[in-house]
Amino acid sequence: MIRPLAPADLLEQADPVPLIDVRSPSEHTHGHIPGSTNLPLFSDAERSEVGTCYKQRGRDEAVLLGLRLVGPRLGDLVERARSIAPDGRIAVHCWRGGERSASVAWLLDKAGFSEVRTLRGGYKAFRRHTIERFARPWDLRVLGGYTGSGKTELLALLKELGEQVVDLEGLARHKGSVFGGLGLAGQPSTEHFENQLWEALGGLDLARPLWVEDESLMIGRVRIPDVFFARMRSADLYFVDMPMEDRVIRLVKEYGTTTVEELKEPVRRIEKRLGPQHCKAALEALDRGDLAEVARITLRYYDKAYLRSAGERDPAQVRTIQGRANDLSGLAQRLAEHVRAEHIP
Repeated sequence: MIRPLAPADLLEQADPVPLIDVRSPSEHTHGHIPGSTNLPLFSDAERSEVGTCYKQRGRDEAVLLGLRLVGPRLGDLVERARSIAPDGRIAVHCWRGGERSASVAWLLDKAGFSEVRTLRGGYKAFRRHTIERFARPWDLRVLGGYTGSGKTELLALLKELGEQVVDLEGLARHKGSVFGGLGLAGQPSTEHFENQLWEALGGLDLARPLWVEDESLMIGRVRIPDVFFARMRSADLYFVDMPMEDRVIRLVKEYGTTTVEELKEPVRRIEKRLGPQHCKAALEALDRGDLAEVARITLRYYDKAYLRSAGERDPAQVRTIQGRANDLSGLAQRLAEHVRAEHIP
């Protein structure tokens, strides 16, 4: 039995089934529905070949070419699908819910799968569906503070205390600053970052506060969805005020295993913003192995930049919380208690 379903019905029902993405490998890599498995009908080169045939010779010729290309692999495709969904219930999608997913759904149905669900409108419909979740009236609480204040660790501690949290930098695989990509795997595309954010927001309670870290619109090379970013900018900001030397110690510990050459490259990238003299001093400090001095030099720039950004907010929405690096657990507890007190009906 083949059941075409809208994105909300397929992806948010109580009895989910394994989802296979039959688009090409490069389409899946660029962005995919979280949790889906790529079982491509065509390779990237084959997809291009079929597409060219469709434009030049029409649909019928393109279908015949597709059958010639994929025919020898159909048995393998069925076997792989059975390994993914041994109970015989599976879901299939392609880009627009067209030929590729319809063909694979027909094949699996004929091969004896008890239930084959398809995504009506395909991945394109899912992408429209994500926007609805971003636009919900989330009761955001934005955790801010100067660079080195331990905001990511504070978010993790808040989550341990039972608070709702979404780690945007974790999803983006970047810590936000020019040094933010060091030691991390490459960033996802903006498209797939949005897909992961859609997943992270799933199941959260709109009636409860949701903590996120204060960010620029761009986290490295990925962009926060405009509608969600606008809500972040209008939400209350909890600004962690931590002494610079505490933050220097944290940054030296965080980047202490990074090589000098890896650290020099981002310093050079912000030379114009630091100023030539400060950039030269930071590079010389790196050569001496004085990471604390490098941190102090770069923090002066980042502190000024962050202060300007925070100054764009309504002062009535900014709450300053004093904190020390050696008591992040206590600080997280105070933040949670503060928000819970405000949230009492």
